[in-house]
Amino acid sequence: MTSAIPAPAAVLLPGTGSDEVFVRAVFAGPLRALGVPLLTPAPPPGATLADGYLAVLDALADEHGELLVGGISFGAHLAAEWAVRNPGRCGGLLAALPAWNGDPGPAPASLAATLSADLVARSGVDGALAQTAGSPDWLRAELDRAWRRHGDGLAASLRVAAARPAPSLAELAALKVPAGVGTCTDDPIHPTKVASEWAATLPRAALGATTLAALGADRESLGRATVLAFLRALESREGPLPGAYGR
Repeated sequence: MTSAIPAPAAVLLPGTGSDEVFVRAVFAGPLRALGVPLLTPAPPPGATLADGYLAVLDALADEHGELLVGGISFGAHLAAEWAVRNPGRCGGLLAALPAWNGDPGPAPASLAATLSADLVARSGVDGALAQTAGSPDWLRAELDRAWRRHGDGLAASLRVAAARPAPSLAELAALKVPAGVGTCTDDPIHPTKVASEWAATLPRAALGATTLAALGADRESLGRATVLAFLRALESREGPLPGAYGR
């Protein structure tokens, strides 16, 4: 970073059933390398998940001014929703693993969240975690920590995420901030097709790719892919933004 004008603070939100510990592990290193301060608010409880996060973004924008917003999966959806509503307060978007656009319909991530909510409601958090034995070890460890932290509100938060529309492609097309979109090419729950649609539709965006296998070994691999895509977007079409993110 060589600019005398500081970059906006980044606010990154986790995905469905995840937490700020994971999103920080993914993005802290790549953003630190750019000198970008990172804020990772904890998930609001239960059914307040979505509206609570949007209110947190409003409050942080009031405190810090223009924000670089983003997240993983449902967190990326909420960040994009806030950016669409607040274009004058958003300096950029980091969208890792978007799962759908518009209404969720039969999107795999929506179906998975609904099934997980049903399982948690039926068996409790311990019982639901016992049925993740077929998942990779790193993912089981993440779920064990995050789901227990959500506690009794987990099922309600999963249902909120499963049902909430993401920004439509028409809304994304009107969002002119630079955007980095990240995908894992071997992730069936967050199809690369969706990430590619986001990147192709956002007027100033680039797509970065990694794999779930890489993410399991190195959490920052997804953050790097998304942040590098964002840097490419900064220099696309209209050239780099003046001041912020100057290199």
